[in-house]
Amino acid sequence: MGDPKGSLQENYSSLMGKARELFILQSMGSIIGWDMETKMPPKGIQQRSQQIGLLQKIGHRMIVDPEIGRLIEAITGNKDYDSLDRIKKRNVHLMKKDYDEETKLPEKLVVETAKQSAITVDIWKKAKVAKDWEMFKPDLEKLFELRVKAADILMDVKGAKTRYDALIDLFEPGMTAEIITEVFTGMRRGLVKTIGDIQGAPRKADPSILSKSVPVATQVKIGESLSELIGYDVTSPEAGGRIDETEHPFTAGYYDDVRITTHYYEDKFASSVFSVLHEGGHAIYEQNLPRDWKYQLVGTGCSMGIHESQSRFVENIFGRNPEFWSHYYPILCELTGGALAGLALDDFVLAINHVEPSKIRIEADEVTYGLHIIIRFEIERDLFAGKIGIDELPQAWNDKYKEYLGVEIQNDSEGVMQDTHWADGAFGYFPSYALGNIYGGQMLEKMAGDIPDYKEKISGGSFAEMRAWLVENVHKYGNLYDAADLIKVVTGDDLRIEPFLNYLDDKYSNLYGY
Repeated sequence: MGDPKGSLQENYSSLMGKARELFILQSMGSIIGWDMETKMPPKGIQQRSQQIGLLQKIGHRMIVDPEIGRLIEAITGNKDYDSLDRIKKRNVHLMKKDYDEETKLPEKLVVETAKQSAITVDIWKKAKVAKDWEMFKPDLEKLFELRVKAADILMDVKGAKTRYDALIDLFEPGMTAEIITEVFTGMRRGLVKTIGDIQGAPRKADPSILSKSVPVATQVKIGESLSELIGYDVTSPEAGGRIDETEHPFTAGYYDDVRITTHYYEDKFASSVFSVLHEGGHAIYEQNLPRDWKYQLVGTGCSMGIHESQSRFVENIFGRNPEFWSHYYPILCELTGGALAGLALDDFVLAINHVEPSKIRIEADEVTYGLHIIIRFEIERDLFAGKIGIDELPQAWNDKYKEYLGVEIQNDSEGVMQDTHWADGAFGYFPSYALGNIYGGQMLEKMAGDIPDYKEKISGGSFAEMRAWLVENVHKYGNLYDAADLIKVVTGDDLRIEPFLNYLDDKYSNLYGY
């Protein structure tokens, strides 16, 4: 037998070799998922569901390979285990977490869930267009039951108190519904106060001025311009990204091939502007993870909440910043070829920061947005607790929108069917959106201390300083920490809602004059 320390390193290298193969397979699945949403002809859905199911089966068999369990046991049981650095220990920890969870999930359940998810998304698209909940409901019920089965299994292996906690942990490791409920309760109070202050303010926004007609071809050029500005390359011979059109914007890919999507409406050009910035924020996070960690578990995003903090940082903290538009608005006017003639900068800035309770989450302003997420969180929590059933989702949704946002839902396409996430089986994902806002507020507070003149940099048309700060303080850590620990490393504080609420109050009191 060789030297024990050498054996430890050999086992670790073998484990990382298996991780590399898993990441390559997952990146393949990401691209065919992207194709399904962007380029695949309608007839291909059944065939695609089989392809996705097979990839999931292969991936599941790879992660539950007993050899992985043997390697993990050999590494963690080695007397020289503590000689591994923290990066290697984190890789082993994350691999063990995945292995322990996946070995408990039956292959049949994994494959059936993947197939049903692809079919349910396809049905959702059709049902949303038809405004027909009854068309969507049967497949959603099938998918929900599959996720319940998975949650029951994962509760045990994760040591989670509830089914819903087990699913939340898939997206936000270590987070629970109990913690989120407490955080969201405080956030809701703060948001309601800010909304009230804005509604009573002397200055008013006129969002109708954003309904100017801008051709899709022009919006494509605007998207490319904004992507270049934030450092997301979609046009050069060395580009690692691209922008395509889809029903629901998303980001997909890995390191050197990270693709974003948007949607174009001729009479709502701002929608594409901010979806490009939002998805571009996701993309530059993925592309700025440490190159040396590619194909390692530490070389992935920390959590979906941290991922969302990066996208909303670019979209809102940078992209809706008045200083940014003092620089970019003349460029936008030139790109649109006179379509915005006569529209003053101040009116434009107020319009893109218009705050008003609305029905559609992805079109919501950054103040009311959190209430959209709270509604979804509370519905998911009650659904997995058995307090409501799939049949009751539309009414529960409509009631909460009336109570929390004061809006009347007219049909289920603008209500319970507006998002793709449940159709995709991503129950437990929604809380990450609002947590991302909160994380972003804390990051901004720290960044403002490190770069006191960051607003001046933005007004000069530069995102470089903000991007460099995010790379150095967030991106470079990849998945070395869970989100709660990463926030403490970045900011020195535990999770706090006050920085985000203070950011909103400071920004909107200046904009609206209250």
